[in-house]
Amino acid sequence: MAKGIDEPLLRLEGVHTHIGPYHILHGVYCEVPNGELTMLLGRNGAGKTTMLRTIMGLWRASSGSIHFDGRDITALPSPDIARSGIAYVPEAMAIFSDLTVRENIVLAARNGPVHSSRLDWMFGLFPALKRFWNLPAGHLSGGQKQMLAIARAIAEPRRLLLVDEPTKGLAPVMIHSMIEAFRALKAAGETILLVEQNFHAASQLGDNVIVMDDGLIVHSGAMSDLVADKALQQRLLGLSLDSHQ
Repeated sequence: MAKGIDEPLLRLEGVHTHIGPYHILHGVYCEVPNGELTMLLGRNGAGKTTMLRTIMGLWRASSGSIHFDGRDITALPSPDIARSGIAYVPEAMAIFSDLTVRENIVLAARNGPVHSSRLDWMFGLFPALKRFWNLPAGHLSGGQKQMLAIARAIAEPRRLLLVDEPTKGLAPVMIHSMIEAFRALKAAGETILLVEQNFHAASQLGDNVIVMDDGLIVHSGAMSDLVADKALQQRLLGLSLDSHQ
């Protein structure tokens, strides 16, 4: 059956996740539209990272279903989920510090050498990677390591990027660079689900927003509507955009 033109690229239906004795996701329903950047917001401990890891199969959904590009991926192993076109950039980045920037990128490209045109595109997003191409990745600053982690995720074309808190702990100048990089990724038509604690950054990047609290989705809609409603920001997140300028 042909997929509808407006069908979301990713859809979670009633997803529950347990980690040991802990019940983290309590029936998550949400959608990620194709070709847009969706922000995943919520207080610390709301379940955002668990949701990303459950999508990737790193933690297994206890019940419910996850559909990607019209296919049920709920029970697939993580490598198969990655091969289906989903890339995950964890908060910890997980780069290989003893390998060079080039070697980190080469390892991420499982289907052969990265095409020169794609490398040029990546260098346009993250110019520092070209400057430090042959240096060990451990020599990079925190922001540069985050850029390398994202570059590894896009070393090959992907259908969906899952990115967990890319601006956490970065200096303001690096946050600005990260925002510009994600704007460029949006302009290139990438579909992105991005966890972010910096509401000012989120407000500049998001087309859509999903807000989690206590393992549930408590709000979803256009990012512009949340930005315009300070009372809703305070109720959902305990903050307002004014305090994050």
